[in-house]
Amino acid sequence: MAEVSVATFEARMLIDGKLVDGESGTFANINPANEEVLGEVADASKADMNRAIDAARRTFDETDWSTNRQLRKRCLEQLHEAIVGEVEDLRDELIREAGAPRAVTHGPQLDAPLADGLRYPARLIETFPWETDLGDTVVSVTGVNTTRKVWHEPVGVVGAITPWNFPFEVTINKLGQALATGNTVVLKPAPDTPFNATRLGRLIAEKTDIPPGVVNVVTASDHLVGEELTLSPKVDMISFTGSTVVGKRIMEKGAATMKRLFLELGGKSATIVLEDADFNTACLIGIGPLMHAGQGCAAPTRMLLPRSRYDEGVAILRAIYENIKPGDPQDPSTLCGPVISAKQRDRIFGYIRKGVDEGATMLVGSTEPPTEFDKGFWVSPTLFTDVDNAMTIAQEEIFGPVLVVIPYEDEDDAVRIANDSVYGLAGNVMSSSLDRSLAVARRLRAGFIGLNGTAGYGADTPFGGYKDSGVGRQNGLVGFSQYTEVKSVAYPAQ
Repeated sequence: MAEVSVATFEARMLIDGKLVDGESGTFANINPANEEVLGEVADASKADMNRAIDAARRTFDETDWSTNRQLRKRCLEQLHEAIVGEVEDLRDELIREAGAPRAVTHGPQLDAPLADGLRYPARLIETFPWETDLGDTVVSVTGVNTTRKVWHEPVGVVGAITPWNFPFEVTINKLGQALATGNTVVLKPAPDTPFNATRLGRLIAEKTDIPPGVVNVVTASDHLVGEELTLSPKVDMISFTGSTVVGKRIMEKGAATMKRLFLELGGKSATIVLEDADFNTACLIGIGPLMHAGQGCAAPTRMLLPRSRYDEGVAILRAIYENIKPGDPQDPSTLCGPVISAKQRDRIFGYIRKGVDEGATMLVGSTEPPTEFDKGFWVSPTLFTDVDNAMTIAQEEIFGPVLVVIPYEDEDDAVRIANDSVYGLAGNVMSSSLDRSLAVARRLRAGFIGLNGTAGYGADTPFGGYKDSGVGRQNGLVGFSQYTEVKSVAYPAQ
């Protein structure tokens, strides 16, 4: 496998069109597979963050970025081409800093979002109903024959805060829609995975016509530096993907300045396997929590099996979990790589021990790291059976390679269990009858439902959740619209 030199990583931030160092020095970016230091990256202070906010505010208020749609379209197309030109370096970068298995980078980690994350919103610039004509009417309160219009305008300055699990995927979908709608952006990537964001900053500065201040990339080891985005009255909107706990804090802290919010938060997604399903196919969705070591908000981490076929389904799942081992993310055959950090590894093992303590059967897995790795942050695929939905491992987001299997009595019981969660991000229904699976899907309180192993992923597909899984949607026309304000305009008919 070709090695990538540390020198290819971008250490600097992008503030007001310039690649700069951080006032707080640098911090190390660690490879989670082997704990090696990949390199150092700029460590921003609160003053650095506020310089970026000021640049974004000034650029939005004083330039034509918000109104020049052709410029925005050209710039998004340029950025897409610039990323394509470095896609293999970016792929290795994501494998190294996120521990992303190489196979997963050919799907949702890189190739899938790159395909249309910028190009779809660039096309929408041409077709979006920026202005809607409501027609002329005599308005009762004035008695005047009036022309009425509805305009969509950009929100203003967007603070985009991104996670470490799918960093490029989330970042490119936030940038694409926020920029296409005419906003300026301050991007704060997770400190665990900063290099893909600083690479984007360099490409923006060197390969595009995006004006200075339109996009700012601020890396910091201190999470409170990112909170400046939530507190600043100069920032109009927060677009955040991450944990529900942090999302609630953003809502609380942003209330003082009435921040517009898009929050894509946690999940505890349930797969309902109906008794008429082909179990050899249906139970394969149990692989989902192993992809990227289960570090995905929509991972199908609860599987609901009919009691009448429970043992059959468990036997299939056991074979899967006993035969998939964590491995080197550079290996194309690896599905389950490392978890992001020692802190995350220890958190996952805390949940595994909790499951055992509460009476679930750990059919496959361990309460300790696998012994074949001298370094890195590793958790073996773990399968729990005999799980009650009230148990901690069935209610809380573990964010690791852990599947819990829950029996149900009938279809109503399955729907009840699936909906018995504070989360409502995603879900799956497996059945031999499309009509039946569609009927069950309508009863599920979740925002993203796949039937019989499918998933509607794409830049044109809204993604987000009900309940504690968030507010708003990423992608699609709905996601595009949330980066706009709506203005109603009336004037005497001509």
